[in-house]
Amino acid sequence: MTKLRQADPLGIQRVIQTPGLKRSLLPQQADALDPSLPIAEDELLIEVESLNIDSASFHQISEACGGDPGKIEKHILELVAKRGKHHNPVTGSGGMLIGRVTQIGPSFPLKEKPVSVGDRIATLVSLSLTPLQIRKIKKIHTKIDRVDIEGHAILFASGIFAKLPDDLPETVALAILDVAGAPAQTRQLVKANQTVVVIGGGGKSGILCLAEAKRKPGVRTIAVDYSDAAIARLKELSFVDDVIQADARNAVEVMEKVWSATRGHMGDVVINVANIPETEMSCVLSCRPKGIVYYFSMATSFTRAALGAEGVGADVDLRIGNGYTEGHADLALNLVRENRELKAIFTQQYT
Repeated sequence: MTKLRQADPLGIQRVIQTPGLKRSLLPQQADALDPSLPIAEDELLIEVESLNIDSASFHQISEACGGDPGKIEKHILELVAKRGKHHNPVTGSGGMLIGRVTQIGPSFPLKEKPVSVGDRIATLVSLSLTPLQIRKIKKIHTKIDRVDIEGHAILFASGIFAKLPDDLPETVALAILDVAGAPAQTRQLVKANQTVVVIGGGGKSGILCLAEAKRKPGVRTIAVDYSDAAIARLKELSFVDDVIQADARNAVEVMEKVWSATRGHMGDVVINVANIPETEMSCVLSCRPKGIVYYFSMATSFTRAALGAEGVGADVDLRIGNGYTEGHADLALNLVRENRELKAIFTQQYT
Protein backbone atom coordinates (compact mmCIF):
# COMPACT_ATOMS: atom_id res chain seq x y z
CA MET A 1 0.00 0.00 0.00
CA THR A 2 1.32 3.45 -0.96
CA LYS A 3 2.30 5.54 2.03
CA LEU A 4 0.39 8.80 2.24
CA ARG A 5 1.99 12.18 2.80
CA GLN A 6 1.78 13.69 6.26
CA ALA A 7 -1.29 15.74 7.12
CA ASP A 8 -1.04 19.42 6.17
CA PRO A 9 -4.42 21.23 6.29
CA LEU A 10 -3.20 24.32 4.42
CA GLY A 11 -1.38 22.35 1.72
CA ILE A 12 1.96 24.07 2.29
CA GLN A 13 3.87 20.88 1.46
CA ARG A 14 2.43 21.09 -2.06
CA VAL A 15 4.19 24.41 -2.69
CA ILE A 16 7.22 24.28 -4.95
CA GLN A 17 9.34 26.85 -3.16
CA THR A 18 10.93 29.64 -5.15
CA PRO A 19 14.75 29.29 -5.02
CA GLY A 20 16.34 31.77 -2.62
CA LEU A 21 13.03 32.74 -0.98
CA LYS A 22 13.40 32.58 2.80
CA ARG A 23 9.73 32.42 3.74
CA SER A 24 7.05 29.79 3.32
CA LEU A 25 4.32 30.49 0.80
CA LEU A 26 0.69 29.42 0.90
CA PRO A 27 -0.56 27.53 -2.19
CA GLN A 28 -2.37 30.56 -3.59
CA GLN A 29 0.74 32.74 -3.31
CA ALA A 30 3.08 30.18 -4.85
CA ASP A 31 4.28 30.23 -8.43
CA ALA A 32 3.83 26.47 -8.71
CA LEU A 33 2.33 23.51 -6.85
CA ASP A 34 3.08 19.80 -6.86
CA PRO A 35 -0.11 17.94 -7.88
CA SER A 36 1.48 14.49 -7.85
CA LEU A 37 0.22 11.47 -5.93
CA PRO A 38 -0.06 10.09 -3.33
CA ILE A 39 -2.41 12.37 -1.44
CA ALA A 40 -1.79 13.44 2.14
CA GLU A 41 -3.54 11.88 5.11
CA ASP A 42 -6.00 14.80 5.26
CA GLU A 43 -6.59 15.44 1.54
CA LEU A 44 -9.31 14.52 -0.95
CA LEU A 45 -8.47 13.18 -4.41
CA ILE A 46 -10.91 14.28 -7.12
CA GLU A 47 -11.23 12.93 -10.64
CA VAL A 48 -12.03 16.15 -12.45
CA GLU A 49 -14.77 16.45 -15.06
CA SER A 50 -14.93 20.19 -15.73
CA LEU A 51 -13.16 23.42 -14.86
CA ASN A 52 -15.32 26.50 -14.53
CA ILE A 53 -12.77 29.24 -15.18
CA ASP A 54 -13.67 32.56 -13.62
CA SER A 55 -15.04 35.13 -16.02
CA ALA A 56 -12.19 37.65 -15.81
CA SER A 57 -9.58 34.93 -16.37
CA PHE A 58 -11.37 33.25 -19.27
CA HIS A 59 -12.01 36.62 -20.92
CA GLN A 60 -8.32 37.49 -20.68
CA ILE A 61 -7.18 34.09 -22.00
CA SER A 62 -9.67 34.20 -24.85
CA GLU A 63 -8.54 37.68 -25.88
CA ALA A 64 -4.88 36.67 -25.72
CA CYS A 65 -5.65 33.68 -27.96
CA GLY A 66 -7.84 35.60 -30.39
CA GLY A 67 -10.84 33.50 -29.40
CA ASP A 68 -9.32 30.43 -31.11
CA PRO A 69 -10.37 27.26 -29.17
CA GLY A 70 -7.21 25.44 -30.25
CA LYS A 71 -4.99 28.20 -28.92
CA ILE A 72 -7.06 28.42 -25.73
CA GLU A 73 -6.58 24.66 -25.20
CA LYS A 74 -2.83 24.94 -25.71
CA HIS A 75 -2.65 27.95 -23.37
CA ILE A 76 -4.51 26.16 -20.56
CA LEU A 77 -2.50 22.95 -20.91
CA GLU A 78 0.80 24.86 -20.79
CA LEU A 79 -0.33 27.01 -17.87
CA VAL A 80 -1.39 24.04 -15.73
CA ALA A 81 1.66 21.97 -16.67
CA LYS A 82 3.92 24.85 -15.62
CA ARG A 83 2.15 25.88 -12.42
CA GLY A 84 0.47 22.67 -11.22
CA LYS A 85 -2.76 24.65 -10.86
CA HIS A 86 -4.96 26.87 -13.01
CA HIS A 87 -3.70 30.25 -11.80
CA ASN A 88 -3.85 32.98 -14.43
CA PRO A 89 -0.74 35.15 -13.94
CA VAL A 90 -2.44 38.17 -15.54
CA THR A 91 -5.67 38.27 -13.53
CA GLY A 92 -4.35 36.35 -10.51
CA SER A 93 -7.53 34.28 -10.49
CA GLY A 94 -8.57 30.72 -11.27
CA GLY A 95 -12.11 29.42 -11.03
CA MET A 96 -13.52 26.18 -9.61
CA LEU A 97 -14.13 22.57 -10.67
CA ILE A 98 -16.54 19.68 -10.51
CA GLY A 99 -15.56 16.06 -10.23
CA ARG A 100 -15.98 12.78 -8.40
CA VAL A 101 -14.24 11.95 -5.11
CA THR A 102 -12.01 8.92 -5.64
CA GLN A 103 -9.98 8.83 -2.41
CA ILE A 104 -10.35 10.27 1.08
CA GLY A 105 -7.38 10.57 3.39
CA PRO A 106 -7.96 8.93 6.81
CA SER A 107 -7.47 12.28 8.60
CA PHE A 108 -9.78 14.35 6.39
CA PRO A 109 -12.29 16.20 8.68
CA LEU A 110 -15.37 14.19 7.73
CA LYS A 111 -17.42 15.32 10.75
CA GLU A 112 -17.28 18.93 9.60
CA LYS A 113 -17.28 18.09 5.89
CA PRO A 114 -19.14 14.84 5.29
CA VAL A 115 -18.31 13.23 1.95
CA SER A 116 -17.97 9.72 0.53
CA VAL A 117 -15.99 8.13 -2.27
CA GLY A 118 -18.10 8.42 -5.40
CA ASP A 119 -19.74 11.72 -4.46
CA ARG A 120 -19.81 14.35 -7.17
CA ILE A 121 -18.76 17.70 -5.77
CA ALA A 122 -17.98 21.26 -6.78
CA THR A 123 -15.01 22.84 -5.07
CA LEU A 124 -15.69 26.24 -3.56
CA VAL A 125 -12.05 27.26 -3.31
CA SER A 126 -10.17 28.85 -6.18
CA LEU A 127 -8.30 26.86 -8.80
CA SER A 128 -5.48 29.31 -8.10
CA LEU A 129 -4.67 27.27 -4.98
CA THR A 130 -5.87 23.80 -6.05
CA PRO A 131 -3.24 21.26 -7.17
CA LEU A 132 -4.33 20.14 -10.63
CA GLN A 133 -3.03 17.82 -13.32
CA ILE A 134 -4.69 17.66 -16.75
CA ARG A 135 -4.30 14.52 -18.83
CA LYS A 136 -6.56 15.68 -21.65
CA ILE A 137 -8.86 18.56 -22.57
CA LYS A 138 -12.06 17.12 -24.01
CA LYS A 139 -14.02 20.24 -24.92
CA ILE A 140 -13.95 24.01 -24.41
CA HIS A 141 -17.27 25.82 -23.98
CA THR A 142 -16.28 29.38 -24.83
CA LYS A 143 -19.71 30.89 -24.21
CA ILE A 144 -19.90 29.71 -20.60
CA ASP A 145 -16.20 29.71 -19.59
CA ARG A 146 -16.13 25.94 -18.98
CA VAL A 147 -13.47 23.39 -19.93
CA ASP A 148 -14.22 19.66 -19.84
CA ILE A 149 -11.12 17.65 -18.98
CA GLU A 150 -9.67 14.36 -17.84
CA GLY A 151 -7.39 14.86 -14.86
CA HIS A 152 -7.18 14.95 -11.10
CA ALA A 153 -7.18 17.62 -8.43
CA ILE A 154 -6.46 17.67 -4.71
CA LEU A 155 -8.51 19.40 -2.02
CA PHE A 156 -6.86 20.29 1.28
CA ALA A 157 -8.49 19.73 4.66
CA SER A 158 -9.07 23.48 4.88
CA GLY A 159 -10.86 23.53 1.52
CA ILE A 160 -14.60 23.82 1.08
CA PHE A 161 -16.92 22.14 -1.40
CA ALA A 162 -20.57 21.43 -2.11
CA LYS A 163 -22.21 18.22 -3.21
CA LEU A 164 -23.94 18.70 -6.54
CA PRO A 165 -27.72 19.02 -6.05
CA ASP A 166 -30.10 16.53 -7.62
CA ASP A 167 -32.75 19.04 -8.70
CA LEU A 168 -30.61 21.23 -10.98
CA PRO A 169 -28.56 20.32 -14.06
CA GLU A 170 -24.91 20.06 -13.04
CA THR A 171 -23.80 22.77 -15.46
CA VAL A 172 -26.40 25.11 -13.98
CA ALA A 173 -25.35 24.26 -10.42
CA LEU A 174 -21.69 24.81 -11.31
CA ALA A 175 -22.40 28.22 -12.81
CA ILE A 176 -24.29 29.25 -9.68
CA LEU A 177 -21.75 27.90 -7.22
CA ASP A 178 -18.92 29.57 -9.11
CA VAL A 179 -20.20 33.00 -8.02
CA ALA A 180 -22.09 32.05 -4.84
CA GLY A 181 -20.10 34.52 -2.76
CA ALA A 182 -21.51 37.52 -4.64
CA PRO A 183 -25.21 37.23 -3.72
CA ALA A 184 -24.27 36.11 -0.20
CA GLN A 185 -22.20 39.23 0.32
CA THR A 186 -24.99 41.30 -1.22
CA ARG A 187 -27.40 40.00 1.41
CA GLN A 188 -25.05 41.20 4.14
CA LEU A 189 -24.31 44.60 2.59
CA VAL A 190 -27.69 45.83 1.38
CA LYS A 191 -30.21 47.40 3.75
CA ALA A 192 -33.87 48.27 3.23
CA ASN A 193 -34.73 51.31 1.11
CA GLN A 194 -31.27 51.65 -0.40
CA THR A 195 -30.26 52.24 -4.01
CA VAL A 196 -28.03 49.44 -5.32
CA VAL A 197 -25.97 49.84 -8.49
CA VAL A 198 -24.44 46.72 -10.08
CA ILE A 199 -21.64 47.32 -12.59
CA GLY A 200 -21.58 44.34 -14.98
CA GLY A 201 -25.16 43.57 -14.02
CA GLY A 202 -25.89 41.44 -17.08
CA GLY A 203 -23.57 38.56 -16.16
CA LYS A 204 -24.36 35.63 -13.90
CA SER A 205 -22.89 37.33 -10.81
CA GLY A 206 -24.72 40.53 -11.66
CA ILE A 207 -28.20 39.11 -12.00
CA LEU A 208 -27.79 37.10 -8.79
CA CYS A 209 -26.74 40.25 -6.92
CA LEU A 210 -29.63 42.24 -8.36
CA ALA A 211 -32.16 39.56 -7.47
CA GLU A 212 -30.81 39.21 -3.93
CA ALA A 213 -30.72 42.99 -3.39
CA LYS A 214 -34.33 43.31 -4.51
CA ARG A 215 -35.43 40.93 -1.77
CA LYS A 216 -34.89 43.70 0.79
CA PRO A 217 -37.95 45.98 1.16
CA GLY A 218 -37.83 49.29 -0.64
CA VAL A 219 -34.56 48.63 -2.48
CA ARG A 220 -34.09 50.18 -5.90
CA THR A 221 -31.82 48.26 -8.27
CA ILE A 222 -29.84 49.77 -11.14
CA ALA A 223 -27.95 47.55 -13.58
CA VAL A 224 -25.07 48.85 -15.71
CA ASP A 225 -23.81 46.83 -18.67
CA TYR A 226 -22.47 47.40 -22.15
CA SER A 227 -23.65 44.79 -24.65
CA ASP A 228 -26.98 45.09 -26.42
CA ALA A 229 -27.86 41.49 -25.51
CA ALA A 230 -27.24 42.09 -21.80
CA ILE A 231 -29.25 45.30 -21.84
CA ALA A 232 -32.19 43.64 -23.59
CA ARG A 233 -32.25 40.80 -21.05
CA LEU A 234 -31.95 43.11 -18.05
CA LYS A 235 -34.90 45.19 -19.22
CA GLU A 236 -37.11 42.10 -19.05
CA LEU A 237 -36.30 41.27 -15.42
CA SER A 238 -38.82 42.24 -12.76
CA PHE A 239 -36.13 42.68 -10.08
CA VAL A 240 -34.23 45.33 -12.08
CA ASP A 241 -35.68 48.84 -11.75
CA ASP A 242 -33.35 50.77 -14.07
CA VAL A 243 -30.97 49.68 -16.81
CA ILE A 244 -28.02 51.79 -17.96
CA GLN A 245 -26.04 51.01 -21.09
CA ALA A 246 -22.47 52.26 -20.72
CA ASP A 247 -18.84 51.21 -20.90
CA ALA A 248 -17.78 50.73 -17.29
CA ARG A 249 -14.27 51.84 -18.18
CA ASN A 250 -15.69 55.29 -18.92
CA ALA A 251 -16.13 56.46 -15.33
CA VAL A 252 -17.49 59.89 -16.18
CA GLU A 253 -20.16 58.50 -18.51
CA VAL A 254 -21.30 55.98 -15.90
CA MET A 255 -21.32 58.63 -13.16
CA GLU A 256 -23.45 60.99 -15.26
CA LYS A 257 -25.97 58.28 -16.14
CA VAL A 258 -26.26 57.08 -12.53
CA TRP A 259 -26.65 60.71 -11.43
CA SER A 260 -29.49 61.14 -13.90
CA ALA A 261 -31.19 57.87 -12.93
CA THR A 262 -30.99 58.61 -9.19
CA ARG A 263 -31.53 62.40 -9.44
CA GLY A 264 -28.20 62.94 -7.75
CA HIS A 265 -28.62 60.48 -4.89
CA MET A 266 -26.17 57.94 -6.42
CA GLY A 267 -25.75 54.41 -5.12
CA ASP A 268 -25.82 53.52 -1.43
CA VAL A 269 -24.13 50.26 -2.40
CA VAL A 270 -22.24 49.82 -5.67
CA ILE A 271 -21.23 46.27 -6.62
CA ASN A 272 -18.62 45.59 -9.30
CA VAL A 273 -18.86 42.22 -11.06
CA ALA A 274 -17.45 43.34 -14.43
CA ASN A 275 -15.03 40.90 -16.05
CA ILE A 276 -12.70 43.53 -17.52
CA PRO A 277 -10.06 45.76 -15.87
CA GLU A 278 -10.15 49.54 -15.36
CA THR A 279 -13.74 49.71 -14.11
CA GLU A 280 -12.84 50.75 -10.56
CA MET A 281 -13.53 54.47 -10.88
CA SER A 282 -16.98 54.10 -12.43
CA CYS A 283 -17.94 52.45 -9.14
CA VAL A 284 -16.32 55.10 -6.96
CA LEU A 285 -17.98 57.95 -8.84
CA SER A 286 -21.37 56.21 -8.81
CA CYS A 287 -21.38 55.88 -5.01
CA ARG A 288 -22.75 58.46 -2.60
CA PRO A 289 -20.50 59.85 0.17
CA LYS A 290 -20.15 57.31 3.03
CA GLY A 291 -21.58 54.61 0.75
CA ILE A 292 -20.10 51.17 0.05
CA VAL A 293 -18.26 50.04 -3.08
CA TYR A 294 -17.89 46.26 -3.18
CA TYR A 295 -15.41 44.84 -5.70
CA PHE A 296 -16.29 41.23 -6.42
CA SER A 297 -14.63 41.27 -9.84
CA MET A 298 -11.30 39.47 -10.08
CA ALA A 299 -10.20 42.10 -12.61
CA THR A 300 -10.11 44.73 -9.85
CA SER A 301 -6.90 46.62 -9.07
CA PHE A 302 -6.77 47.68 -5.43
CA THR A 303 -4.21 50.31 -6.35
CA ARG A 304 -6.48 51.89 -8.96
CA ALA A 305 -9.45 51.78 -6.60
CA ALA A 306 -7.72 53.18 -3.52
CA LEU A 307 -5.61 55.85 -5.20
CA GLY A 308 -8.43 56.74 -7.56
CA ALA A 309 -10.88 57.33 -4.71
CA GLU A 310 -8.29 59.41 -2.89
CA GLY A 311 -7.57 61.39 -6.03
CA VAL A 312 -11.17 62.53 -6.48
CA GLY A 313 -11.80 63.04 -2.76
CA ALA A 314 -14.43 60.30 -2.57
CA ASP A 315 -15.22 59.33 1.04
CA VAL A 316 -16.54 55.86 0.27
CA ASP A 317 -16.03 52.49 1.93
CA LEU A 318 -14.03 50.30 -0.46
CA ARG A 319 -14.39 46.56 0.09
CA ILE A 320 -12.66 43.68 -1.64
CA GLY A 321 -14.90 40.72 -2.33
CA ASN A 322 -14.53 37.49 -0.41
CA GLY A 323 -15.76 34.54 -2.41
CA TYR A 324 -16.65 32.70 0.78
CA THR A 325 -19.44 33.51 3.19
CA GLU A 326 -20.89 30.93 5.55
CA GLY A 327 -23.84 29.26 3.86
CA HIS A 328 -23.17 30.94 0.51
CA ALA A 329 -23.65 27.81 -1.61
CA ASP A 330 -27.14 27.05 -0.30
CA LEU A 331 -28.10 30.72 -0.46
CA ALA A 332 -27.20 31.03 -4.14
CA LEU A 333 -28.79 27.71 -5.14
CA ASN A 334 -32.00 28.56 -3.26
CA LEU A 335 -32.10 32.01 -4.82
CA VAL A 336 -32.26 30.42 -8.28
CA ARG A 337 -34.68 27.70 -7.16
CA GLU A 338 -37.11 30.30 -5.81
CA ASN A 339 -36.88 32.81 -8.67
CA ARG A 340 -38.46 31.69 -11.93
CA GLU A 341 -36.69 34.36 -13.97
CA LEU A 342 -33.26 33.41 -12.65
CA LYS A 343 -33.93 29.72 -13.12
CA ALA A 344 -35.00 30.28 -16.73
CA ILE A 345 -31.87 32.33 -17.50
CA PHE A 346 -29.43 29.88 -15.91
CA THR A 347 -31.17 26.87 -17.46
CA GLN A 348 -31.20 28.41 -20.93
CA GLN A 349 -27.60 29.63 -20.81
CA TYR A 350 -25.84 26.80 -18.98
CA THR A 351 -27.72 23.64 -19.93
